[in-house]
Amino acid sequence: MRTLLIEDREKIDAVIRSCKTCYLAVCEHDHPYVLPINFALDGDCIILHSAQEGKKWETMKMNPRVCVTWVSGEDLAWQDISVGCSYRVVSRSVIAEGDVEFVEEFEDKVSCMEKLMAQYSSLPFKFSRPAICNVGVIRVHIRKISARDFGTKAGPFRKKPEK
Repeated sequence: MRTLLIEDREKIDAVIRSCKTCYLAVCEHDHPYVLPINFALDGDCIILHSAQEGKKWETMKMNPRVCVTWVSGEDLAWQDISVGCSYRVVSRSVIAEGDVEFVEEFEDKVSCMEKLMAQYSSLPFKFSRPAICNVGVIRVHIRKISARDFGTKAGPFRKKPEK
């Protein structure tokens, strides 16, 4: 089974928008730290929100370079049921590297939170002043982005039967 590069930015964005969670990687000195987090894609930026304290927040303050990844799909497939190395999880992934900007302006934070909530719901949301003042909003400016399609059919291809 093949791994193919996804080069079309619209297709990359579609993979991202199909996900509910991204994984944010930060690095404190030489110690990586990865955690799942909610997100919104806004052009060449990724919007994240967080408490304004804790390991993730402090690490990004010290080192604003981050990596964000998404994975869509988890179907198991194989070319030969009896050959372990022919098994593959059919999925698509995106990896983005970028630089953190801490959003401070009240109206900008509201706009970011509206975009973030739109990733998960079409409902209109209200945000209280204290909620916006207390939430940490992070904008990751994407410097580099790449995507792959894993497990593309290269020959006889079968998916695991549903249980």
